[in-house]
Amino acid sequence: MERVRSLPLTDPGTPPLTGPVAYLAWQARRQWGILTVGALLGVLMFSCQAALPYVTGHAIDSGLAHGFGADLWRSAAMLLGLGVVSATAGAVGHRYDVENWLRASFAASQLVGRRVSHSGHTITAELPTGEVVSAVANDALRIGEIYHTSARFIGSIVAYGIAAFVMLRTSVSLGLIVLLGLPTVAVCIAALVKPLQRRQAAQREASGRLTTLGSDTVSGLRILRGIGGEGVFTARYREQSQLVRRKGEDVAVTQSWLDALQVLLPGAFVVVLIWYGAHLAVAGEITPGQLVQAYGFAAFLSWPVQQMTYTVQSATRAHVGASKVLNVLRVVPATGARPGTRPMPPAHVPLVDEVSGTVVTPGRVSALVCVDPDASAAVATRMARFDDAAEADTPVRLGGELLAELDKLAVRERVVLAEATPQLFSGTLASELDVHGTRDAERLLHAITLADAHDVLDSVPDGLDGELPEKGRSLSGGQRQRVALARALLLDPEILLLVEPTSAVDAHTEARIAARLAEARRGRATLVVTASPLVLDHVDEVQLLVDGRVVATGTHAGLLARTDAHGAAYRRVVGRDLDEMTPPHGVARVGDDDPIAEEAFDELLQDEPAGARDRTGGRP
Repeated sequence: MERVRSLPLTDPGTPPLTGPVAYLAWQARRQWGILTVGALLGVLMFSCQAALPYVTGHAIDSGLAHGFGADLWRSAAMLLGLGVVSATAGAVGHRYDVENWLRASFAASQLVGRRVSHSGHTITAELPTGEVVSAVANDALRIGEIYHTSARFIGSIVAYGIAAFVMLRTSVSLGLIVLLGLPTVAVCIAALVKPLQRRQAAQREASGRLTTLGSDTVSGLRILRGIGGEGVFTARYREQSQLVRRKGEDVAVTQSWLDALQVLLPGAFVVVLIWYGAHLAVAGEITPGQLVQAYGFAAFLSWPVQQMTYTVQSATRAHVGASKVLNVLRVVPATGARPGTRPMPPAHVPLVDEVSGTVVTPGRVSALVCVDPDASAAVATRMARFDDAAEADTPVRLGGELLAELDKLAVRERVVLAEATPQLFSGTLASELDVHGTRDAERLLHAITLADAHDVLDSVPDGLDGELPEKGRSLSGGQRQRVALARALLLDPEILLLVEPTSAVDAHTEARIAARLAEARRGRATLVVTASPLVLDHVDEVQLLVDGRVVATGTHAGLLARTDAHGAAYRRVVGRDLDEMTPPHGVARVGDDDPIAEEAFDELLQDEPAGARDRTGGRP
């Protein structure tokens, strides 16, 4: 299946968000070519199957009338040919059915993934985490089912028409039984579809809440243990799990009745049809071969009826799944929901946060210092434009233009933010560092040197070509932080914002990184959020943030030497880091050289809030 190997799709498209039916129709148009081929193969297979009873009945009548003559051999050869064509069409058609399923499922998964990656924090504000996870793990697959069964559904309708036509020519009364009996059976079976749909939707809701509860519990497990709340959340999870089980049992009961009726009602229909046909044969109104035809058609048509019923069930599940996927796709991204309305300013202009007064000046390496690290990190995040709505109260300007009015992709090219809790993805170390895929080994190694991350190369088998697991779990906290720093430096953006880039490394490593970072970014706009004297000593200027406003600016040495209130405030902030750099005898500073502290930092990284994203590397 060469076409399936092209998955995932290069572009999953932009679907309508008006409703599930519109979405499913849009997806059908997206893959109309393989849907058409699959439908034609389904029609061919079912047509051959429908022709088998007719040819069999003709062969029986010919054999009874003429013995083993040429006509009987021709009928036998035709049966063989129909069998070969049917088997071939079925085998090839199955490949197309699977491709239709995978394409629709992958498209839904990619659309959800794209929306999540573009939506920022709004996705977790509007939807539980479990809803998003279930949209990919369950709903996308349910959407694909309808396209998987569509070819057989169309073939079943055609086969039904062929059988009805032949039966009406053989006997009007038998034909009417087929024409009216099978739809009656289908209607009786379909009566259970609506309650099944309601129960499936209820189970889906309960399952989504269970997934959300589980993910929230796991992410906060260490905290829960610390406050003695583990038992409470375990009890809640158990209660929700039992609710999901009960909802699943409700679905299973309805499904079991549906499955039983799919066998019982068509079987009863065959009994009635054969009983009536036998009476016609005894009366001489039809031949023995035509009676065999009637039985063959009745037995065969139970299969198309089952296919039609299964398609109705698949359509029900797809409708529910599409509704859940659309809930995710309707989330308005925190940034970039509307196209830019203002032209991009020229290069090398200042980036200014008007509320705090923080300025990233072209050609200068600056630092932002605050007694509250979260407050200074929030300023840097705001200056990287990750929430357009927030800028209504906290405007940020690039060269005088509001960031919220500029094209988001263009802003991402010029302004890069690397946060303190980096997110690493599975893949090779080279692909993790080089997000643009230039594959320039020399530049990669240079960035690794700047971030003092050569030990990462040694710890990963095969070096740059070595595989990293999800979240880089094979690396220490300090190593993950330095990989993220190298990734940001490799991009070499016009404006680089770094939040606590050295908080997880020891003092010696931090000193080397600080010197190399300042040298590498000299002459380009850079803002480092930190309170580390080792870093502050290498920057061009330091901005002191107090109560959300920059109250003093100067060099590290100059601010330390000030005798006013601002100087005292600055010394109180950086003095804590000075104390940490010179700990009492026998006490290590948090960093890579302290296994206990390193483990604690790893736990902090793993416990980052749901929905937190690394904004490094131009990722949306």
